[in-house]
Amino acid sequence: MMHLNPLVLVGAVIGVITALLVAAYAAVKDKKTAMGFERNMEDGEIMRRLARYARPYLSKFLIVGVLMLFSIAYDIISPLIVGRIEELVAGEFELRTLFLGVSVYAGVLVFSMGSTYLQAVILQRVGQRIISDLREDLFSHIESLAHEQLNEIPVGKLVTRVTNDTNAISMMFTNLLVQLTKNSFVILGILVAMLCLNYELTLMVLCFVPFIVIFTVIFRKFSRRANRKLKNATTDINTYLSENLSGIKVTQIFGREDEKMEDFRQKSQKLARANQEQIFVFSVFRPLVYMLYVSSILCLFYLGGMGHLNNISFLGQTISSGTIVTFYMYISKFFTPIQNLAEQFNWLQSALASAEKVFSIMDIQPRMQDAPDAIELDEVKGEIEFRDVWFSYVPGEWVLQGVSFHVDARQTVAFVGSTGSGKSTILSLICRNYEFQKGQILIDGIDIRKIKISSLRRHFGQMLQDVFLFSGTIRSNIVLREEGIPDSEIMEVCRYVNADKFINKLDHGLDEEVRERGNNFSAGQRQLLSFARTIIHKPSVMILDEATANIDTETELLIQDSLEKMRTVGTMLIVAHRLSTIQHADNIIVLSHGKILEQGTHQQLLARHGRYYQLYTLQYHKAQLNAAE
Repeated sequence: MMHLNPLVLVGAVIGVITALLVAAYAAVKDKKTAMGFERNMEDGEIMRRLARYARPYLSKFLIVGVLMLFSIAYDIISPLIVGRIEELVAGEFELRTLFLGVSVYAGVLVFSMGSTYLQAVILQRVGQRIISDLREDLFSHIESLAHEQLNEIPVGKLVTRVTNDTNAISMMFTNLLVQLTKNSFVILGILVAMLCLNYELTLMVLCFVPFIVIFTVIFRKFSRRANRKLKNATTDINTYLSENLSGIKVTQIFGREDEKMEDFRQKSQKLARANQEQIFVFSVFRPLVYMLYVSSILCLFYLGGMGHLNNISFLGQTISSGTIVTFYMYISKFFTPIQNLAEQFNWLQSALASAEKVFSIMDIQPRMQDAPDAIELDEVKGEIEFRDVWFSYVPGEWVLQGVSFHVDARQTVAFVGSTGSGKSTILSLICRNYEFQKGQILIDGIDIRKIKISSLRRHFGQMLQDVFLFSGTIRSNIVLREEGIPDSEIMEVCRYVNADKFINKLDHGLDEEVRERGNNFSAGQRQLLSFARTIIHKPSVMILDEATANIDTETELLIQDSLEKMRTVGTMLIVAHRLSTIQHADNIIVLSHGKILEQGTHQQLLARHGRYYQLYTLQYHKAQLNAAE
């Protein structure tokens, strides 16, 4: 029986652990990951925040841990079984004994395959649930941000956070953490098994480990740079495609297809070069590691075979053919996880960087939040008052300066003025899309900052100039996913706003498909659907911001007819470009540079010969000229 030198065992284990720590340290020593993202959060903080999402599934991870032990046991035990079978075949053996050995190996293999399959299934399901929870929280948080905050963040960036970055985090839960843990235990387990079997051959194998560590560290450096270039090139081409596909009609109108094609060709070639560089890095690294693996196998065959064939001992130990076969399998299982560890550490850092990007969005505090004592509004009459309201998008650049006015319940009030005078801003402030800096805005005598935002907006219906329709059906765009509204009520609202005429002509009626942004409908039809969407929830206050600016005269007349019906139902606030559409308003407020110049009825303002008179006269003469032509 062999006597193992404890100093040799301890020295070998310390040497391998040191080599692995060097590789791990090289992978995480700086704050930049393989994706080139500057890290600000500590890994521990990120892991703690991710752990909160994983905690509900702790029992599933414990099951995976138990299954992983069986998989690790197979990697360690199977070479010993195969080595024993080889010795039986090489010497005198009974068929029963050989059959027993093969059966044991087959049983261990099947059991390992079953445990590995269950691991994969459980991890995929749990990982997707965790990421689904994270995505939902992220999307919900984005919805809570104020308009000004959303304007500061590019849409493409938010989409990337919700999709690409969460996918990177998903890989950590479904693969990386388990593989890192498993590979570490496999390496240590195989090392102990080899040392117990033949420590001289083990030391020979360990001679190649430092070279693998060196190659891995070098690979990490070039791989990080190649990954960064590939990601940047991919982002560039995606951004270019998104912008130019949206504006392709402009490109065609001005005949700039060739110039745009050249720009795209350059970005496409940049992406191809980035892919080629990444492929080159892997094509160099993999053969080098494989060369070391083959070299260790050749050394094993030479030294082990020499000792076995000549029946001599190598450094005091006799080497059997079974030992050589066992070591051959161990070397294969030993080198692969060492090679993978540095790559997995690198990808883990990339996943943590993606998690930090996600959390950086979730850490943005909404600039408008409900006050602790905010109330619910069960009913709104529609009385609105501005008291010395000041507002600016940029500090020091006032858009509204001391604006004060009063709107009685069920009044129709119109706001007119030149571009940038503050008309649309007033409407946005009433709904708390933005937070004003000074003054008060009252609804039925209650400061809107003392009302819950969701409750406040529930009583408002907004119809904007640029109508946005979601992909789906006409029905889903009108009710906006609110359950319980019958088709009869939907069609009644459509008749009310004169949208039923074109809907009835469609093949599928309310089930007619709405393509992206409603591009399969005319501007006028989109406006009518928007109008139906606005009033179906029976708002107490209607807000129309340039609702008739980009539609034809026929559709404008239909909307005007609907507006006349609505005047007696609730308060109506209108920003109008065409002054002919607001002649019957109860009050018209004229704005200039954020201040109220004058207000009154249409006839009163014309009699004063002020700014409103000038605007109306200009439009009237322009209309007469167009009619004459």
